Amino acid sequence: MPEAAPRLQSFAEQLLGAPLPMRIRAWDGSEAGPPGAPALVVRNRRALRRLLWKPGELGLARAWVAGDLDIEGDFYAALDHLSGLVWDRGEDARTLTEALREPGVRAAVRGLVKTAGLPLPPAPPREEVPRRRRRIHTRRTDKRAVSHHYDVGNDFYEVVLGPSMVYSCAYWEAPGGIPGGTSGELPGGATGLEDAQRDKLELVCRKLALMPGLRLLDVGCGWGSLAIHAAREHGVQVVGVTLSQEQAAYARKRVAEEGLADRVEIRVQDYRDVTDEPFDAVSSVGMAEHVGSEQYLTYARDLYALLKPGGRLLNHQIARPPRNDEDAYSLDGFIDAYVFPDGELAPVGTTVTQLERAGFEVRDVESIREHYALTLRRWVTNLEADWGRAQQLTSPGRARVWRLYMAASALAFEHNRLGVNQVLAVRTTGSGESGMPLRARTWN
Repeated sequence: MPEAAPRLQSFAEQLLGAPLPMRIRAWDGSEAGPPGAPALVVRNRRALRRLLWKPGELGLARAWVAGDLDIEGDFYAALDHLSGLVWDRGEDARTLTEALREPGVRAAVRGLVKTAGLPLPPAPPREEVPRRRRRIHTRRTDKRAVSHHYDVGNDFYEVVLGPSMVYSCAYWEAPGGIPGGTSGELPGGATGLEDAQRDKLELVCRKLALMPGLRLLDVGCGWGSLAIHAAREHGVQVVGVTLSQEQAAYARKRVAEEGLADRVEIRVQDYRDVTDEPFDAVSSVGMAEHVGSEQYLTYARDLYALLKPGGRLLNHQIARPPRNDEDAYSLDGFIDAYVFPDGELAPVGTTVTQLERAGFEVRDVESIREHYALTLRRWVTNLEADWGRAQQLTSPGRARVWRLYMAASALAFEHNRLGVNQVLAVRTTGSGESGMPLRARTWN
């Protein structure tokens, strides 16, 4: 029987019409491909069967999460290579995803896996969210989606996020975007994740012009980091809302330990059910991606109604580039199945338009795309440094989901396939007064 790796390499290169930029190590121990390149490890034939049943992103994700596929060598370089081979090779080049949908190619792959009929697909990993035909972004489905993502153990998130427990991009003090390419060095500025996360929390508070006597609503408050910082450093009264029971319990414990129980209230509550307005300021950091296209205008109107005239909103949200003339929201197959069900991304222009339709005046939009790439690389480093414990705290499959999700996202931000923006908006008074300074960015 011929060795498997050279057969896989030859087959892939015939489909692509170009040399394969990665090594392949197959289930029989054979290897093929350029020496020194990252290796795609195909641990068993089931990996190929998964690709036959679900060509493209979901099939690869299932094989990765189940441990049927692995990567050795430079993880980021390997993901970059795979992205080009599977999803985007230019207008005139065929991707592996496209090839695997062709009947002749599928028949050839069946020969490689020695399964003529492929009677049943391999079962998805247990970490995959079952998909059903249903309405999304109701109160019940949003709570279920949040629970899938966040209620996996606070100890696991401590491994990934570090002591700050902030699950949104940090704010790094470094000139020139990402210093040293992907080295992660930050000359001339803060070099620690904790410093950068503290600076992000402070940036949000300064943009909202928080001061003693004001009242802040933190929508999607996570583990309470922003609420605690705002109350401790700026003297405000804070209401933080989350749909995650585990987050709320953790945040309340932190609030009590800080001696801030008289200034910070953490609730398990949907933002749509907050009725004790008005607030002087609203923060929504890393939450609006999960609102959904059908609900976004309602979300914006609800936050507008919760603010006093002159009150500010800081909306911190991941965005995707626009495609042609459409501005619809977009679901990502891997993210939807394994990371955050029902999450949707839209261009920043769509977000600004919806906020304006709700009545807000948008005063500032700041792109902090490169900051998220740096943050994600730090989270991946944290996860890899405590890999054994991370697997014990959740499951090997879940840990693999987070490693792939965060590393691939870092590359997406670096290559401008994803962006993230802080949009500062205000509810003006009836006479049009904003209370904003004449010069922008006085918070810097």
